[in-house]
Amino acid sequence: MNAQTKIALVTGAAKRLGQTIALRLAQEGWDIVVHYGQSASEAQDTVASIQGLGRRAVALQADFAKQTEVDSLVARCVATLGLPDCLVNSASLFAYDDAANFSPAQFEKHMQINAVAPIALSRELYNARRHLQQTSARTFDTPGVIINLLDQKLANPNPDFLSYTLSKSALYQATTLLAQAYAPELRVVGLAPGLTLVSGDQTQEGFDRAHKQTPLQKSSTPEDIANAVVYLSTAHAITGTTLFVDGGQHLNPSQRDVMFLTS
Repeated sequence: MNAQTKIALVTGAAKRLGQTIALRLAQEGWDIVVHYGQSASEAQDTVASIQGLGRRAVALQADFAKQTEVDSLVARCVATLGLPDCLVNSASLFAYDDAANFSPAQFEKHMQINAVAPIALSRELYNARRHLQQTSARTFDTPGVIINLLDQKLANPNPDFLSYTLSKSALYQATTLLAQAYAPELRVVGLAPGLTLVSGDQTQEGFDRAHKQTPLQKSSTPEDIANAVVYLSTAHAITGTTLFVDGGQHLNPSQRDVMFLTS
């Protein structure tokens, strides 16, 4: 890791799963760049919580639908807090479509936010690390790490959320390809949650029922995912693979997304 400190850039860290990940990493001694898109007040609350744990934190806004803002984010991290050792690609667009109402515009938006942005951030982190080593005496004892948040449904596909699924499939394949391209400088790993938080029109009752429809009768919690991120952040022999943290949800074939079976 960074000889001075450990710095993590967590995208979408203002709320929900990204926030839980950011706070858990801070508990483990990481300083955190809290990326957010529109949730400025929640991002500042997250920063305050991290600082309350005795770690440094800054909030940086970037609209991942705008490529110029994606491309400048790592440089802004370096300028404000330092070079990240860990990039957690947690920010994601999750909007419904299927084959019957497929929209090219919806597809392109999902691909930009869920695949293009994480891949571009990975490129910028790789280039920044290489540049730092070439222009200074700085060395790294271990590789940096990129953790891509994926989805258990990649191993158990159904036609719901078509554009979302295709974009996460692209990021899944990129996890392997970038691990090959960026070694030994960076490790690249995937983390595939199961049903973790209530989303869309799902009711809490439906979510609770769905959470039990797994081999372990319990899907993933935000804490489960955050703990897995902590593990992967220092698992220096792991790259180019995906860890499923879903209670075995990916083992249960389904013709519909689970949120529609239990709503």
